[in-house]
Amino acid sequence: MPSSTSKDGLRAAIELRARAEGFDAVRFSRAGAPPRSGERLEQFLAEGRHGAMDWMERNAARRADPQELWPEARSIIVLGVNYAPAQDPLASLARRDRGTISVYALGDDYHEVIKKKLKSLAGHIAEAYGADVKVFVDTAPVMEKPLAHAAGMGWQGKHTNLVSREFGSWLFLASIFTTLEIDPDAAEEDHCGHCRRCLDVCPTNAFPAPYELDARRCISYLTIEHKGHIPREFREAIGNRIYGCDDCLAVCPWNKFAQAAHEQQFHPREELMHARLGELTRLDDQGFRALFRKSPVKRIGRDRFVRNVLIAIGNSGDRTLAAEAERLLADPSPLVRAMAVWALGRLGAGTSPHDDEDPDVRAEWAAIQRT
Repeated sequence: MPSSTSKDGLRAAIELRARAEGFDAVRFSRAGAPPRSGERLEQFLAEGRHGAMDWMERNAARRADPQELWPEARSIIVLGVNYAPAQDPLASLARRDRGTISVYALGDDYHEVIKKKLKSLAGHIAEAYGADVKVFVDTAPVMEKPLAHAAGMGWQGKHTNLVSREFGSWLFLASIFTTLEIDPDAAEEDHCGHCRRCLDVCPTNAFPAPYELDARRCISYLTIEHKGHIPREFREAIGNRIYGCDDCLAVCPWNKFAQAAHEQQFHPREELMHARLGELTRLDDQGFRALFRKSPVKRIGRDRFVRNVLIAIGNSGDRTLAAEAERLLADPSPLVRAMAVWALGRLGAGTSPHDDEDPDVRAEWAAIQRT
C-alpha cells in the first residue's frame, strides 16, 4: 500500500469507488472465520438439513473459514446491492392462475450483473494499491451472510437471512478478498427482538427454531435446488410459487426502511411478474431458454420449472387448466408427467396415464386412486 495512503483514507477511497460502481452497502472485515459460523455449519450438515446440496458438505472446511479458501487474504470487502421490490411481493400469491417468481429472479441474473461491478472494483484496487484480490458472488464456498454480519452490514435474522437496518431483507451480497490490511468494521447487533413474523409465516414450517433452517422443507430449496419429485406433503403449501419463496423476507418489519432498487437490471420484467400458468406449461426447452435468457430461473431447466408450474396448477382450483395438465401426460419427461397426474387429481379431473412405464408416474396415479 502506498505510504501516502492512510488507513482511514484507504477505507474511504474504496468505499467511494464501490459506490460509484453501483454498490449500495460497503463494509470491511478481517479475513477470518466469523464467530460460530463453522459450528453452525457443522450442525446444519450433521442434521442433514442441506438436503441434496452435497456441494456444501464437500467444501465445508473452506466454507467455514476464509483462510482455508485463500490463506494470503488479510481483509474482506463485503458489498451489498439493494434489490428491494417497489410493490408487495406477496400480492401475487392470491392470483392462482398466475405463477409467483421470487423477487430476486424477476430481473436479470444478479450473478452476472454484480460480477461485472466486482471485477471493475477489484481491478481498480489491485492497480491502485498493488494488492492481490479475489472476487466472489455466490459462486464459491464463501459464507456471505455471516461475513456481512461480522462486517456490520446487518445481522442474520431468525429466518437466517441477512437483515439490514437500511435495506431490510433485500440485499444481494458479494465480497472481495484482498491481501490489503484494512481496518475492520464492528459487527452488527441483533435487532430481531421478540418478533417472529418470519418464522410464523413460513408455509412449510421450515424453521425448527429461531435462527435455524431446514432446507429440506423450504419452498426455495424445493422449487430450485431439489431435482426430483417434490414430496407430496409440501405440494399444497407451495401454492402458486413456481420459483423460490419470499414470504419470510417480505414480512420483516425492517423492510419499512427499504427503498426500491435503483439498479435497472434488477427491475422486474412484466412477462415474469404476471406469467399465466397455462402459457408456461407450453414452454418447450427452446421457449424456456428464450423466456429466461438473462434470468437465474434458467439454471433449473425446463423440466423442473414445468414440474413447479404443474404443482401451481394443481393448487389453482381452476378446472379450465386441466386440459393443459392432461396434454403433459405425454411429455417426454417423467418428472413432468408425474406432476401432470398429480395436478389432474387435485383438480378432480384424474385421468389414467395410459399405462406409463415410469414407476413414479404410476405411483402418482395409484395415490390418486387411494384418495
